[in-house]
This record gives sequence, structure tokens and C-alpha cells, in this order.
Amino acid sequence: MNEASAAADEVLMLAYAAGDVRAFEQLYARHRGPLYRFLMRQLRNAALADEVFQDVWQRVIAARASWQPEAAFSTWLFRIAHNRLNDHWRAQRHRPAAPEDADQRVAGLADPDTPERQLAQFEQRRDLQRALAALPDDQREVLVLRLEQELTLEEIGQITGVGRETVKSRLRYAMDKLRAGIGA
Repeated sequence: MNEASAAADEVLMLAYAAGDVRAFEQLYARHRGPLYRFLMRQLRNAALADEVFQDVWQRVIAARASWQPEAAFSTWLFRIAHNRLNDHWRAQRHRPAAPEDADQRVAGLADPDTPERQLAQFEQRRDLQRALAALPDDQREVLVLRLEQELTLEEIGQITGVGRETVKSRLRYAMDKLRAGIGA
């Protein structure tokens, strides 16, 4: 997202906090796809992703009056999603195995900005999906935030609660594992 869009997000959120419902509709339209794809990649379950998606937006609505533009709106939004995912996994005490049709579910989501679309053949996209699914959770999360959401290392650090160097390290390990998984 470019700086003008990010600035517009903050203006829209402030307008929404002041009572402009149309401003919220614009924010929602801009961020619903990327947020939902992020949740689907993490949860691998449409019903759970729907539930968490709704909860994240409810939290945005509830926090509108106290929201301050201390960080980019997208950073704040994905931080809420990250925290909500952490709450979910703590409640579950374990991460369930991916459903058998997880690759088809994720591949079926329209996303013009994913690395998968850049690959020329379907087989390469499927290999990428498998390699991505095989990554440890923390590495997959920073990789998805960086590549699909195009967030900076600092924004990812704010969302995940780790330092910039840890984000860089996780990204490097994730990319190395992806290259090895796709090349195998």
C-alpha cells in the first residue's frame, strides 16, 4: 500500500470515529480481502476465518472512538487480527491439522497480489502452497504479512510483537525453506 492510501486510511478512520459511516464502508472495502486471505492462511478453515474476521471488524468498530493514528491503520487492523489469532490458538491449546482440501480452499480465493499468481503453471502454485503450509507458524505469518499485505518489517514487528531483526530472520528462514520446498 502506498503512502497516499495509508494516509487516506487514517483520514477515513478519523472520519468514521466522528460518525461518518461511509468512511467505514470505504475502509472495509479496501481491507476486507487482504484481511480475510490472511486469516484463511492462518486458520485454514473457512468457518473459523469467518468468525475471526467478524470479530476483528467488531473490535475495530468498538475501538473507533478511542482510535489514534499512532501507526498505519493496516498495521493496527492486522495487529488486532494477530492478537485474535493468538487468543484462538491459546484457547485451542494446539493447532489442528490442515483439512484435506486446504490447498483447494486457499487456491480458490481470488487474490491478484499473491506470489502464487506470479507463477506460470498450476503445478508451481500447488508446490508453493504446500511449501507455505509446511512452514512454522511464526515464519508463515511474517511471510504472508510481507508478501501478501506488503507491510514493512517495522509494521510486521508491531503486529507480531517482535523486533525488526527477528522479523528479518524469520523471513529469511521462511524464504530459504520455500525455495527448498519448491525446488524439491
